[in-house]
Amino acid sequence: MAAAAPPRALSVELRRDLLAGVLAPRLPGDRVRASHPRQPQAYELVQGSLVQWNSFMDKSIPDPPTAVLLHGILGSRKNWGSFAKRLAQEFPMWQFLLVDLRCHGDSASIKKREPHTVASTALDVLKLIVQLRLTPRVLVGHSFGGKVALSMVEQAAKPLARPVRVWVLDATPGKVRAGGDGEDHPAELIESLKRMPMQVSSKQEVVDALIKEQFSVDVAQWVATNLRRSSPLHSLSSSSFSWIFDLDGISEMYRSYEETNLWGIVENVPRGVHINFLKAERSLHRWALEDLQRIHAAEELAADEGGGVEMHVLEDAGHWVHADNPDGLFRILSSTFRIETTIRGMQN
Repeated sequence: MAAAAPPRALSVELRRDLLAGVLAPRLPGDRVRASHPRQPQAYELVQGSLVQWNSFMDKSIPDPPTAVLLHGILGSRKNWGSFAKRLAQEFPMWQFLLVDLRCHGDSASIKKREPHTVASTALDVLKLIVQLRLTPRVLVGHSFGGKVALSMVEQAAKPLARPVRVWVLDATPGKVRAGGDGEDHPAELIESLKRMPMQVSSKQEVVDALIKEQFSVDVAQWVATNLRRSSPLHSLSSSSFSWIFDLDGISEMYRSYEETNLWGIVENVPRGVHINFLKAERSLHRWALEDLQRIHAAEELAADEGGGVEMHVLEDAGHWVHADNPDGLFRILSSTFRIETTIRGMQN
């Protein structure tokens, strides 16, 4: 993998932001926003109040404990914004890397070589953390992002730490089983969006159109957050909004999500890797009995091999776990950060 870009390669704006992170007083949940042409993806770094570090500093200074948070299909790093800030307030020694995956959010404008797959998306994130000189202790991925996290472990011994804890939120390692009748189907949602014009007059226009096609109000409003105003706010012409994602690329990514099988990494967990699956009680995707049985079998096998697999259930939540029950999700994930903080304290 490519070495981290030297300081002189950083843009003036990025260098200013990084130096500000070192010299300015830090508030809980402060963010470093960055994206420049040499980086594979757009990202934000949400840092706790005790973190005084950035990738522009001396390489001999170790990076603080870091967690990577990955969104799902049709999402963006903003999905994790308030949740990451809450984690940073509770765990001020930690920093949280929020990434816009390829074809999504601000990364949509960064041209990517095809194919658009789970594996290529995972490689993007691995390249980013190498450039930022990070060694994440925790990977958290929702839905598609969960498979991306598993693929990161499958592809890389470095730059992932050992031990590393992986959280796969409401996704199975193998076959994707969409919800039943009356539930939202991502593949159908993508196709509906592809039939819409690239520019619309308002977000409500999109919400109304999706509801008319039998998608839920919550999903319709969530999708509309991917619209960005394309005409000036006080323009004399009528206002318009355009999509900030690449729907053709996302369609290919979703097909890869359905087809990618990562049971191998779950049933043969590398030493020092702990994989946690979280099932939403009212999951959009169907968890087959076969999936649950294989995960429970992997739990027993991993314990014998020095790794770890564990199953959790988040009550009172549908597929959008960090929106449906953020308090419950926070309680479950917090155990990981407490354990890692304790381990780091013992090592120091």
